[in-house]
Amino acid sequence: MDFPSLFDPFRYDFMIVAMLVAALIGVACAILSCYLVLKGWSLMGDAISHGVLPGIVIAHILGMPFAMGAFLAGLACASGTGWIKENSRLKEDTVMGVVFTGLFALGIVMFTKIQTNLHLSHILFGNLLGIERSSLIQALVTGVVTLLVILAFRKDLLLYLFDPNQAKAVGLRTTLLHYLFLSLVAATIVSALQAVGIILSVAMLITPGCVAYLLTDRFDRMLLIASGSAILSAVGGTWASYFLDGSTGACIVLTQALFFILALIFGPKYGLLARPKKAGLFSKQENDLASKAG
Repeated sequence: MDFPSLFDPFRYDFMIVAMLVAALIGVACAILSCYLVLKGWSLMGDAISHGVLPGIVIAHILGMPFAMGAFLAGLACASGTGWIKENSRLKEDTVMGVVFTGLFALGIVMFTKIQTNLHLSHILFGNLLGIERSSLIQALVTGVVTLLVILAFRKDLLLYLFDPNQAKAVGLRTTLLHYLFLSLVAATIVSALQAVGIILSVAMLITPGCVAYLLTDRFDRMLLIASGSAILSAVGGTWASYFLDGSTGACIVLTQALFFILALIFGPKYGLLARPKKAGLFSKQENDLASKAG
């Protein structure tokens, strides 16, 4: 019986293309995830990713590009969430839960009422290995533009998200930054749809930032660690999907989940194994203080 070589996936062009596309999209998602995790807006990515489905269906009906419909729907979802929060007594996470589940259900109902050869599973779970050339170019352009904009405005976005009052004081246009950030999240989700679909794109927007947050206290290092874990997950997950004969997007997300578990357990400062050492250090310090006081 012949066993496949570990390097077999690299013999196929479509596998290499899938790895490169997933890595690029993963980096864009990872950088945004650092802002979302630190701001506590992880559910925002979830809300937008589910809220794009009605836009995709409407775009199909009108003969528009799916990406345009998804982007506009995602932006409307985020803006609508903010408007409801400001004009009601509900908290933001509650509003997001209501909005994204309602829009997602609306999209499913609309999808079932139209006659199309478009498979819902491709929208929900992606089709990275069978991505069309037009969708490939669209995903690459969207990912690159989003990445460049994030890097160009990273300091302004960081100040606005974590201290809006200070951002206003130094003269930043906070309203513009707010909608710029929402637009970046929506655009990143649109590019991620091509790779892993609506459902799994949520993980790509959250997990890399969580991994990095467990490993460092510095934001610049957090960006690098999140990007590195996203690239390794993209390559490793795509590689693993070849041997497992499983969904490529799901394998990428499972690889990210594995990195998260490793960081959670073995993180040098905040890992579960580091807690007993911290507790022992604090106990020793307390004993030393008590002996000196005695």
